[in-house]
Amino acid sequence: MTAFVLPVPPTPSVAITGSAERFAVRRIFCVGRNYAAHAREFGNDERDPPFFFTKPADAVVDSGTEIPYPPLTENLHFEIELVVAIGTSGFRIARDQALDHVWGYGVGIDLTRRDLQDAAKKAARPWDWSKAFDRSAPCGPLLPARKSGHPAKGRIWLAVNGAVKQDADLAELIWPVADIVSICSEAVELRPGDLIFTGTPAGVGAVKPGETMTGGIDGIGTIEITIGQPAS
Repeated sequence: MTAFVLPVPPTPSVAITGSAERFAVRRIFCVGRNYAAHAREFGNDERDPPFFFTKPADAVVDSGTEIPYPPLTENLHFEIELVVAIGTSGFRIARDQALDHVWGYGVGIDLTRRDLQDAAKKAARPWDWSKAFDRSAPCGPLLPARKSGHPAKGRIWLAVNGAVKQDADLAELIWPVADIVSICSEAVELRPGDLIFTGTPAGVGAVKPGETMTGGIDGIGTIEITIGQPAS
C-alpha cells in the first residue's frame, strides 16, 4: 500500500440523477466558441475549428451550492453548457464510434473571470487564471446516456434571478458531441471520469453577489447556483 506524506485529497465528483452513487471526475476539458451566435458576439469567425482549454477536476461543484464571488475579478460571467461525461477510454476515436465512449450528460456552467480573460487575450497569454479557478465548473447531476440517449437538439437556457439571459438549442452546436469527443481524443487519451463542457450559446453576461443562476437542457436536467459575497 502506497504511503503519502500528506493526506490524499478527496476525489472530485458529480451527482448522478436518481442515484446515491457519484461520478468521479478525472479531468475537465472545455470547448471554446461552439455556437455561431456566441462566436460572433465576441467578434470571432464561427467557421474556426474547435479549440480546448481545461479546468482542474476539483473546480466542480454541485447544483444548489452557494459559491463565493471569486477574487481578482470585477466581471464574473456565466456560460451555460451541455456537459459530456466520458465512460470508456479512447485515443484517436473515430467520429462514428465517439458516442460509444459517452457515459452520460449533464448541465454545467463555465464561470469566467472575463476581465482577466480579456487582459490575457491582449497580452497573448494563457487563459488559466480566467477559467481554471476554484469552483469555476458547477455541474448538475449527470443523466446516464442509456436513459437520455444522445441529444442532438433541445432547449438550453440560463436565467439570472428569473430573467432569461441565454436561450438556444443544442441543434445550433457548430461541432456536435461526436465531433468534439473525436477531435479532443486526437490530442489526449480520453479516460473514464473525464468531463467535456461543449461550449455556450450567445447571451453570456455578468453575475453579481446575491444573484442566483438557474438553467437547464431539455431531457437532461437543470442546475441552480447562487453567487455569495467574496470570501474574507
